[in-house]
Amino acid sequence: MILFAPTACPRLIVKIGSALLVDPDGAVRRAWLAGIAADIAERTKAGQQIAVVSSGAIALGARRLGLAKGGRASLEDAQAAAATGQIALSQVWAEVLGAEGLTAAQMLVTLGDLEHRRRYLNAAATLDRLLGLGVVPIINENDSVATEEIRFGDNDRLAARVAQAAGAGGVVLLSDIDGLYDRNPALPGANHIARVERIDGAIEAMADTGSASGMGSGGMVSKIAAARIANAAGAHLAIASGRIERPLSTDARHTIFVAEKGASARKAWLAGGLTAKGRLTIDAGAVKALRGGASLLAAGVTAATGAFVRGDILDIAGPDGRTVARGLSEYPTADATAILGLGREAQEAALGYAPRAAMVHRDHMVLL
Repeated sequence: MILFAPTACPRLIVKIGSALLVDPDGAVRRAWLAGIAADIAERTKAGQQIAVVSSGAIALGARRLGLAKGGRASLEDAQAAAATGQIALSQVWAEVLGAEGLTAAQMLVTLGDLEHRRRYLNAAATLDRLLGLGVVPIINENDSVATEEIRFGDNDRLAARVAQAAGAGGVVLLSDIDGLYDRNPALPGANHIARVERIDGAIEAMADTGSASGMGSGGMVSKIAAARIANAAGAHLAIASGRIERPLSTDARHTIFVAEKGASARKAWLAGGLTAKGRLTIDAGAVKALRGGASLLAAGVTAATGAFVRGDILDIAGPDGRTVARGLSEYPTADATAILGLGREAQEAALGYAPRAAMVHRDHMVLL
């Protein structure tokens, strides 16, 4: 049985890594890519809507420009390679999908497009319309303008965020490895993990940060991070090998990270966010209260760090430093700091105005 069959998964996101799409010399693996296009066409005919998150722009551009180190010797080289390679990448996708009777569309996004709520909703609306029209969106990070401070850093997490925006039920990360192993698969005795019901410390400890090809930016750590984002939005995520022909029509070995029931759209967006403007540290009693469904009251907050305003995303950490929740602040930094640990009456005296119901309201918070 193929992964995420159309009848079970009406909308699917497929991520393709650089090493699968581009050979070590920087040339497109066109025959393999044509097989992917044929797979997409078959699934589309069966009623599945598919968007592709495609790496490869920097690798292609570096070859065309003759840049050293695959275009990654400097930020400027990477941006120039991305700008040049993106045209080539889009052209190849348009050609292979066109040969199957499909129309391709290009979407370039930055971190801010999916972290800023209004821009996120705009991107989601565009994706929904394209997929509804039977178009295959080809999505990539806009590396020609993104810098380290505003980057996803890898297309694994981008694919998970796109799945969230598109309301997809499944994500396939096609990679140079066929899934998660309990240790580096190059080591003797490594065991393949076929199914992950819950991502915990033991699962994270199995991750290896390396990318076997040297061309990509994401190793197993980024794939597990992507699985967390996708699962929080109610989407299952699979890591599967792309080192075979027609991987989307083959029942190849893979690891699937199983999602629980999805959160609301707003809470899924919060959980999947990669940036936070500040951090609140809370006591053990507040941690217990949050897990019981309560809002975060100032009385349980012991520290506030960062520069934030009302409505900014904050990480909420327990006394051991582990992030337990994420939510939207009801106060700017100065006011939040002024009322740390205070009850309601003391808050009014400290602020000079009537306090809000909570530091972070439960309707604008998600537990992690």
